[in-house]
Amino acid sequence: MRGFRSTFILLLVLLGLVGYIYFYEMKRPAPGEGAEQKQKAFTVETDKIEEVDVKAASGERTLLRKAGDAWRIAEPIAVKADDGEVTGIVTNLASLEIQRVVEENATDLAQFGLAAPRIEVGFRTAGQAGPSRLLLGDTNATGGEIYAKLPGSARVFLVSSFLESTFNKGTFDLRDKTVLAFDRGAVDALEIVTKDVRLAFAKTGEAWAMTSPVAARADQGQVQGAIGSLQTLAMKSIAAAEAAEKDLAKYGLDKPELTATVGAGSTRATLAVGKTDESGNVFARDVASPMVVTIDPSLINALRNTPDSFRPKDVFEFRSFTASRLEVTRGASTVAFERVTGTDGTAKWRRLSPAKDVEAAGMDALLSAFSGLSVDGYVDAGTKTGADAPAAVVTARFDDGKKEERVVFGRAGSDVFAVRAGEPGAARVDAAKFDDAMKALDAIK
Repeated sequence: MRGFRSTFILLLVLLGLVGYIYFYEMKRPAPGEGAEQKQKAFTVETDKIEEVDVKAASGERTLLRKAGDAWRIAEPIAVKADDGEVTGIVTNLASLEIQRVVEENATDLAQFGLAAPRIEVGFRTAGQAGPSRLLLGDTNATGGEIYAKLPGSARVFLVSSFLESTFNKGTFDLRDKTVLAFDRGAVDALEIVTKDVRLAFAKTGEAWAMTSPVAARADQGQVQGAIGSLQTLAMKSIAAAEAAEKDLAKYGLDKPELTATVGAGSTRATLAVGKTDESGNVFARDVASPMVVTIDPSLINALRNTPDSFRPKDVFEFRSFTASRLEVTRGASTVAFERVTGTDGTAKWRRLSPAKDVEAAGMDALLSAFSGLSVDGYVDAGTKTGADAPAAVVTARFDDGKKEERVVFGRAGSDVFAVRAGEPGAARVDAAKFDDAMKALDAIK
């Protein structure tokens, strides 16, 4: 009897648990389903907003208007706006949610910092008679939200505090800060002039070449990086809105420390860089504009590189996966390899004389050893390189046989140099890595 009663009690507990799971868990809405929807402060779509009026905590007011797909500042100056900053404002206005209503009919606005709001943001859509406006006061005790209200309403509510950094913008914050405007895709020339050297580069097709101080191949990444640093260069402040020629000396811009010019066909855009100000920033200007600005000096480090820095860092252009033929001459002996397609349709490497297939692992090691040779620096044409009595001459075809390069390696004492036809001087190469490449060649049977 006691066993039956225990079983009965356990059955009741089980039925109760099943009931709880069914009624409270199975019937519970999915996450987000049935959750309380926060009220939006405004009913507006982002792309419908055509005018924005911002009063920052500093008291500075800025009026912006949309022109096509871009924004412009209309007051207090007429300049292009920073589209990213303005987009952030209009996006947050359209999605602004009231986190909680503090008072429906507040009589003492001063306690919320709303008697004289710190920040005001207004907007207007096409055809709207008057602007909609948001007033922001103090941060609440937790610091996570800001007291806010709408004009003509006594209701005080809370909005997320992150909005302060979005809406509290002065005119400078909202203006486009581009220092040098140009179409990067159209650039086909670059010139960098300092007191020590003139660097010049020209683009033919998709490839950049150095034309000064020597005519040589250029490191594509370095040249593109220099152009990119000019395109993205942003002003930190405006030192003078309109500096007269006679005033340029105090900024070091009468005789600039550096000038950088990008060319696109017949058009040119030139940045002049002057001396450093007391805060560590550098004075600069677009020579076509009277405005003098300050910039972060680290942003133009790519322009201060030496000529060698703009030359290739690799001895060879080919890579193991792009090569189709490799020929190495040492003294009177020449060995050549070609990538061929076997009867089964797979690619493999063959030694040409004597004709024989080569193991893939050995050939990959050889190609990687040569293509991995890096430049440790460049020397001028007067340096003894030993190239007149070559240690090796390597010729490679690559990119489906469309390109070919020939490099002569010479030894001078413990140093190894690489010389390419048509280029000045020679590249210094790590001797140990060159020896490793020779060993990889000898290892192929």
